[in-house]
Amino acid sequence: MTRAVIRSVTHEVNRLEVAAGVPYGEFRRRYERAVPAFDADRFAELQRAGAPWETVRRATEESAPHGFLRYWGFDVTPLMNLAGDRWNCVEYLMGDHTTAQRMFTRDPAVMLYAPLRTAIYEDADGRTWFAVDQPSTRFASFGDAAIAAVGVELDHRLAALLERLGAPVPEVLGQRE
Repeated sequence: MTRAVIRSVTHEVNRLEVAAGVPYGEFRRRYERAVPAFDADRFAELQRAGAPWETVRRATEESAPHGFLRYWGFDVTPLMNLAGDRWNCVEYLMGDHTTAQRMFTRDPAVMLYAPLRTAIYEDADGRTWFAVDQPSTRFASFGDAAIAAVGVELDHRLAALLERLGAPVPEVLGQRE
């Protein structure tokens, strides 16, 4: 019988909630334009063709002009309306698989946090918010300096994205790329 091995890592994460300053629908449209949907067919074709990683990297850069792609999205509004909740909320997974690979090669468990989970929602007062866990605080938990450095890089990319969206940039995200 194999002896069970369990690791438990306690770590602190900064959840960033940024008031968008514009109506929900407008901010959501801005976000979806800036963070385009992942084109699974395009990357499946690269896989079938046996494309080298450098080709995948270039295709990713072309597809993600602001450093992120949307891998998944779910508008929870209609479902939550069934319970009587009347505000809007959509959640997304956004990231860049070539950046994730740089961490994955060191520890596959990084996929717990890559891609990044984000939400755009309205509060009870009708104010629109963008929420995300600060990448550097997530990836620092792996105790690997190279993974932590990518987390800081993602902080900077997130800051640049928020700036592009016309939203305030939290100081904790540091310098932008």
